[in-house]
Amino acid sequence: MLESDLKSKINQLWDKFWSGGISNPLVAIEQMSYLLFMKQLEDEDNRNKENAMLTGENYTSLFEECSDCRWSEWSNYSAEKILDHVRDKVFPFLRNLGGQDSLYAKYMKDSVFAIPTPSLLIEAVKIINSMHIKEQNRDTRGDIYEYLLSELTTAGKNGQFRTPRHIIKMMVELIDPKIGDIICDPACGTAGFLVNAYQHILKNNTSQEFLKEDEEGNLYNLKGDKLDEKAWKLLRETTIHGYDFDPTMTRISLMNLIMHGISDPHIEQVNTLSTRYDEPNYYDVVLANPPFKGSIDKSEISENFTIKTTKTEILFLELMFNMLSSGGRCAVIVPQGVLFGNSKAHKSIRKELLEECRLDAVISMPSGVFKPYAGVSTGILIFTKGEPTEKVWFYDMESDGYSLDDKRNFIDGKGDISDIIQKFQNRNQEEFEDRKAKCFFVPFEEIKENDYGLSISNYKEIEYEEIEYEEPEIIKNKILELEEKIIKGLEDLKL
Repeated sequence: MLESDLKSKINQLWDKFWSGGISNPLVAIEQMSYLLFMKQLEDEDNRNKENAMLTGENYTSLFEECSDCRWSEWSNYSAEKILDHVRDKVFPFLRNLGGQDSLYAKYMKDSVFAIPTPSLLIEAVKIINSMHIKEQNRDTRGDIYEYLLSELTTAGKNGQFRTPRHIIKMMVELIDPKIGDIICDPACGTAGFLVNAYQHILKNNTSQEFLKEDEEGNLYNLKGDKLDEKAWKLLRETTIHGYDFDPTMTRISLMNLIMHGISDPHIEQVNTLSTRYDEPNYYDVVLANPPFKGSIDKSEISENFTIKTTKTEILFLELMFNMLSSGGRCAVIVPQGVLFGNSKAHKSIRKELLEECRLDAVISMPSGVFKPYAGVSTGILIFTKGEPTEKVWFYDMESDGYSLDDKRNFIDGKGDISDIIQKFQNRNQEEFEDRKAKCFFVPFEEIKENDYGLSISNYKEIEYEEIEYEEPEIIKNKILELEEKIIKGLEDLKL
């Protein structure tokens, strides 16, 4: 949750970048990330130094051999000096920080400092300094970056867009990751699923007295005070894993996780569908919204796939099955075509999910959820690896709490989401037999007989209302009476 003042400053930062000649939103976010990272680096270094002084330990500053790489020093340089200094000295310093195998080196690999003018750099530095990020806790620093990323979904800022945050949160609630789970997103984008999984674990390990709620019902002030040192180390250093083939998205996702306090996120730039990736049967939780469209060259496809297709949405589903350890759980967004497609590949992946997994739920979402960028109808599949399916819980989501047109105006921010979470979590305590309702169970055998089809329309019963019409003669007389009135009215006008 951000105060309006901070939101205003981030909007100012965007405006400066647009007017300064950086109109591509991904490039703008990447350049802003570098600046925020530079600022945070010195803040963290100062904090570590203060802690060492309190405990009497020796501490060697990151900036000991290059003090002019400190934000507080170069940010005061003149227009004639600042741009060359940051590009030619500070940036290379960041690339080499911690050695070749460090998180910093990984984050900065192949990066380019693309701020074109000293005036834009100076203006951006002023705005970031006015945010007083040093005084903010980790929650706020993470929220600053989340708000920055949210601009990717703003109309007019083209290109990439993220899964709506409230849909991510719903999926994370449904899958319920816990301490000790190894969590992965094989197409992580900006790492929205990974950040929310981390926050979900923190929320469930924060005492009620600390939790606060914003005006939209989102909990914040997630202290994780119930976690011991071992659990914290596990959560920050071994829990979070993500992959993306786009180097820019990889850097952005790394920055997002770092800003949220995840000290060692395992983010790699790799196409997980290709021969360059091979890590099956490892993860306890997989959360994803993989690319719907597109295909991959046959020569590039990993040999681990048994389903012969180049459709990425099908390959990603088999990949997630392969990635899960026995008993591992997955929540994934798929296009509706996956649920009813008639090709051999479509039927094969549905059969695999039903027979080699326990397919827990199919949630059909309305087509407007991804507007204005995509109008495709989508669904959410939730499954657990290693158990056969006996019955599948279907839910027909009608609203997600926002208007379903291109404007996506806020209604209540919830729609059916609370009902979905509550009923899913209690689904084994109820029968859910009424197929005219929003949710119901369908036995595995019925689905199998229906070519393993998972479209809710195949099973939902529609209740038609019988409409009684008046007799034709009565309707005819009413029309004639109406005509007489119209004629009379026209004649009166002439008079």
